[in-house]
Amino acid sequence: MFNREEYAYALDFLPYGKSGEARKEPVVQLLGDEQFTLLEAAPKPGASIVPGERVYVGKNERDKVDRIKGRVTWNDLTNSAQHECRELLKKIIKEREQKFVDFLNKAGPINLRSHSLEHLPAVGKKHLKVILEQRALKPFESFDDVHARVPHLGRVEDIIAERIIHELEGAAKYYLFSKPIKVEDRY
Repeated sequence: MFNREEYAYALDFLPYGKSGEARKEPVVQLLGDEQFTLLEAAPKPGASIVPGERVYVGKNERDKVDRIKGRVTWNDLTNSAQHECRELLKKIIKEREQKFVDFLNKAGPINLRSHSLEHLPAVGKKHLKVILEQRALKPFESFDDVHARVPHLGRVEDIIAERIIHELEGAAKYYLFSKPIKVEDRY
């Protein structure tokens, strides 16, 4: 079952709607802050939403969002929204560092041939082996700890952000951090 987002970050605000649509109404493109759900919403009349702003999109009374129009794909986002999404993901990942460190500490195999950590960009068999050995000795405590104990891995927050973008683009076989769009998931 798909859990609805309670809060989302504005990626782009289109006060005159999307070009090519018959009905011209304001649209805001959003990124859910828990499950990284891409949404389009109609703002309340007179509401102004700036990119990067966190807005309530849950079931209760909303202050700036009138209604959720539905989930959208990466390709439905404006270029500006795609750029903003990349930046916001890094911010969200950094703010929720412990959640992602816990993922690195607890992630397991997907099947007999594939470990979930191998689906992160820059993590191949050698890095996987080092990560598994290091977390067996002592669980990772932070991104800096991972960086210090796993040589040549790169910035963990960038790796995770890149993986989430890959999932949002709809190109992933396995979804580690977001949910793929399905008909029954639509709002």
